[in-house]
Amino acid sequence: MSQSQTYVGLDIGTTSVKVVVAEYANQRLNVIGTGSERSDGLNRGVIVDIDKTVQAITRAIQEAEQKANVTIDHVVVGVPGNQISIEPCYGMIAVNNEDHEITDKEIRDVLAAARVRSIPQDREVISIIPEEFVVDGFPGIQDPRGMTGVRLELYADMITGPKTIIHNIRLCVERAGLTISNLVVQPLADASIAMTADEREVGTIMINMGGGQTTASVIHDNQLKFAYVDQEGGVNVTRDIATVLNTGVENAERLKREYGYAKSEDTSPKESFPVEMIGKREAEQSDEHYLSEIIEARLQQTFEALKEPLDQVEAFDLPGGFIITGGASLLPGTMDLVEEVFDHEATLYIPDQVGLRTPAFTTAYGLVAYACRMPDIYLMTEQPTNATIRTRSKAQVSAKPRTTQSTSRAAQPRQETMASEPAQTKPENLEPVSPSPEASDEESEGVWDHIKQMFNDMFS
Repeated sequence: MSQSQTYVGLDIGTTSVKVVVAEYANQRLNVIGTGSERSDGLNRGVIVDIDKTVQAITRAIQEAEQKANVTIDHVVVGVPGNQISIEPCYGMIAVNNEDHEITDKEIRDVLAAARVRSIPQDREVISIIPEEFVVDGFPGIQDPRGMTGVRLELYADMITGPKTIIHNIRLCVERAGLTISNLVVQPLADASIAMTADEREVGTIMINMGGGQTTASVIHDNQLKFAYVDQEGGVNVTRDIATVLNTGVENAERLKREYGYAKSEDTSPKESFPVEMIGKREAEQSDEHYLSEIIEARLQQTFEALKEPLDQVEAFDLPGGFIITGGASLLPGTMDLVEEVFDHEATLYIPDQVGLRTPAFTTAYGLVAYACRMPDIYLMTEQPTNATIRTRSKAQVSAKPRTTQSTSRAAQPRQETMASEPAQTKPENLEPVSPSPEASDEESEGVWDHIKQMFNDMFS
């Protein structure tokens, strides 16, 4: 019986932070705990309040720890598709060791060669996804380690993202007392579970309808080829309802869930319900058809905004069709509206794991699925070339059995990072968005003592 490994996925969403804890053993992934906490620190998928985001992460982690009975130290974190760029990169080196055997060193060297390209200062490399290695002109090699050759080439895709977004994600996770095992672009995580191998190969479009934004991505040849984010999501639908019906946001969310439908032509004005309006003592009646018209107008606008960028990359020519997921996709009639707007068949994806049967957990579950099935060579591509490369057995450790009752994680001292973790997983140069202007007394005294000593040495 093979030893199980534990993975933790952390999805920092606009409306909520979700955590999934899963064990991977005997080629099966079993969810053992989840956590979900409302988030007020993000706007349209981007962190705008560090403290609120850290608090949400901490509470969601604590909930997952209690359910899974583990203490979580390491997490696989999702990076939103906002302004990510996917560009081909190429590296080539000569194999100079005596026996010309390709080892981890040669892999690191060819990765370093592939990274040598001009990247704007406001962007950061998230991942390098190998397409193929070429040894002495022989292409199509997925892992050349152990082979013999004199020349090693790498063709890969480099995924970069805005440095500010990535920096703030790292900062929030670190402040919550956690270490990042991997950063994974969310469309890749979604596709790893929502698409079959054939769908990822022939080409399929995925739309993740989140609370604060809607992401359209294209997977083809098992690679992420395109991602586009529209800054509208389920929150916008709720706000439209609140504005038009003159009611509170919480009441509008309740009306959307209980009476909402995405296609107005399938509803009836005879079905009515009371609406608590702002400034009025007694509730007034509204009908499902009118509510559906409000919802349909916003969703149609969102889908129409995705059509042009998808058409520019000829995504509609791919045979895989559409896969829809995300928390906002649960609204009845959404699949019919998607098929009407895009004129393609659409399928709703819902995770089949017990306790996760809602598309709101797709990304969190996809993160652990992507990480546990990630080839060893991918682990090497995500690390700096001068870092110690993790082995598979060490990379899989993301959590350990709980020994004491967890309190506030943010207030607890961080345990020392595992020796197998590369230094970059816990950056030391992260600074808060609003750093404290006051230095500690001990640090100030140390600086002045140093200055005094310098003057004493000069005039002695």
